[in-house]
Amino acid sequence: MNVSDAVMKTYAYTLIVESAVAPDFIDITRKVEECIRSSGILNGIVVVFSRHTTAAIVIQENEPLLIEDFKGLLESFAPTKGNYRHNDFDVRTVHMHEDECPNGHSHCQHLILGSSESIPLVDGSMPLGEWQRVFMVELDGEKANQAGNREVVVQILGQC
Repeated sequence: MNVSDAVMKTYAYTLIVESAVAPDFIDITRKVEECIRSSGILNGIVVVFSRHTTAAIVIQENEPLLIEDFKGLLESFAPTKGNYRHNDFDVRTVHMHEDECPNGHSHCQHLILGSSESIPLVDGSMPLGEWQRVFMVELDGEKANQAGNREVVVQILGQC
């Protein structure tokens, strides 16, 4: 069969990722790999996307001391106890909920991390480097305490 004759397929899965604290780096690599196997797609691309503005997706090394360094870096960039206009509920009128929590720091931390990662899919697997893992990064302590709190969309596009 010619490459031009190959049929492109797309599959999408939603992962529910639970967290208990923030910040927290939750390794979701195996869950993403399960989605890939389930799709049957061998070659293409995998997009891992957080549906939240206070939970990020990153590729990084899963080494405990390095994770602690990352947490310290995030706190130094946007301290939890910092002064954020987003947290001034006496003035803020946009995107408010009854159970709104002061999480300006989480949004600022997310700004430097991002919502998604795109990863090649080659012969049915992600060709990650030796130490690379896919993480969902929980940035909002209030959301971390809610069961079933985060949705991560995994979309796989390619050829079987």
